[in-house]
Amino acid sequence: MSAAFLEVEGLVRWFDGVRAVNGVSFEIPAGAVVGLIGANGAGKTTTMRLLATLDLPDRGVIRLGGVDVVERPNEVRRRIGWMPDYFPAYKDTTVGDYIDFFGRANGLHGAELLRRVMEVTEFTDLVPLAQRPMDRLSKGQTQRLCLARTLLNDPDFLILDEPAAGLDPKARLEFKNLVRVLRERGKTILISSHILSELGEMCDTLIFMDRGAVMHHGDTGTLRRGGATTGACVVDIVIDGAVVPLLEWLAVRPGWKLLNERRDGARAEFANVEAAALAAELRRLVTDGVAVTDFHREERRLEEAFVEMLREPPLLKKTPPAEGKTP
Repeated sequence: MSAAFLEVEGLVRWFDGVRAVNGVSFEIPAGAVVGLIGANGAGKTTTMRLLATLDLPDRGVIRLGGVDVVERPNEVRRRIGWMPDYFPAYKDTTVGDYIDFFGRANGLHGAELLRRVMEVTEFTDLVPLAQRPMDRLSKGQTQRLCLARTLLNDPDFLILDEPAAGLDPKARLEFKNLVRVLRERGKTILISSHILSELGEMCDTLIFMDRGAVMHHGDTGTLRRGGATTGACVVDIVIDGAVVPLLEWLAVRPGWKLLNERRDGARAEFANVEAAALAAELRRLVTDGVAVTDFHREERRLEEAFVEMLREPPLLKKTPPAEGKTP
């Protein structure tokens, strides 16, 4: 992946005295798939609408491919595909008519229009449904239709707001496969979702938002290992024989805290997430005569990491700055 394709610096958006987006900054390299995570009201959708040029920030800069999104919105819109979390179904409108209409709305005509309509409907497996009224589609088919509409202008950057919400397991698997293919085609993708486990499978990095601010932006491995927020990790230790020698070792060894014991070992927290430090502890444990048969770092579920981040103290509510003043 190359240098930053999307640059967001100090993004702020106020609504009725509430700072819905609170100094958000992050970068996304070209070709990356990034997950955007947060509870309801965290500022995810507002942030995505700002990126998609559907709203204006009160402060901050957004650059897509080096182009300022606020100063030159028409230029960047040709490179953006926006998939909202909801769109209305029109009566007496077939799938084919719907795609054709939005193709024309994107400035496509003639042979080019026919080519793009065929490409996106084939990609999203909608060709067999071309004559079906769009208000008679299943949830999964409706989401594929919305994705087809999003892809009509062949955008470089896709912004997908809760694209898998309400889908059954089969439809979610189909959607993940579509994301994989788009990634292989070099698209840069930002996905908002509440299904954290699936984001972990699809995304290179995750952005956690809470109360309008970015709490974490990093790879899923760091989050699962527990080092992103606590600086500690949980280790599962299995031994052969009596557990007492292990418990005594944990009690006196610096940096260790017993979490729970078992007949064949224990779970313990170690105050260092570095691999070299853990390897040194394992060597010391064996050298000190504890009969270790298994020693591995546990990985947390992404949901657990998310809940842990939400335990941070809340930001103080502020009032909007007076005109001409910086808060």
